[in-house]
Amino acid sequence: MTLRTGHIGLNVTDLDRSLAFYRDVLGYGVLGEGKEEGDDGGKRRYAFLGSPSGDGRPALTLWQQARDGHDTGLAGLHHLALEVDSLDRVREYETALRAYGVTFAHDGVVAHREGAASGGIFFHDPDGTRLEIFAASGAEEAPAPNASAPTCGFF
Repeated sequence: MTLRTGHIGLNVTDLDRSLAFYRDVLGYGVLGEGKEEGDDGGKRRYAFLGSPSGDGRPALTLWQQARDGHDTGLAGLHHLALEVDSLDRVREYETALRAYGVTFAHDGVVAHREGAASGGIFFHDPDGTRLEIFAASGAEEAPAPNASAPTCGFF
């Protein structure tokens, strides 16, 4: 396959709130921000986020154009999975997210399925978008919340 993900675009209800979360808690760097006049006369704002020490390419874009938070009953993004190098790094994010007051779908690090080496944490951003931070290995001893479905499936 020749395609690869260039960046993920998320609709948000409040750009300032979402920037604080993705920048200050998850560590994304702000590569650029902008605004334009909307059809209704309002300002539509956006931001490009990426690695603060990366190549300057956006990994995530935020678009302030949603009226309501994420709705799992509608078609579209199911969840956004972010990979880190180790389970220790997952736990560092878990600590920062708990300090921020994020709601978690499961208590602590969980395996992706029974007996899986991969696992992570599952939570929601300020608009309710489902997120996962995981490591490819190290979660062999972590519980799996559901024996028959992948942990990232229904949360």
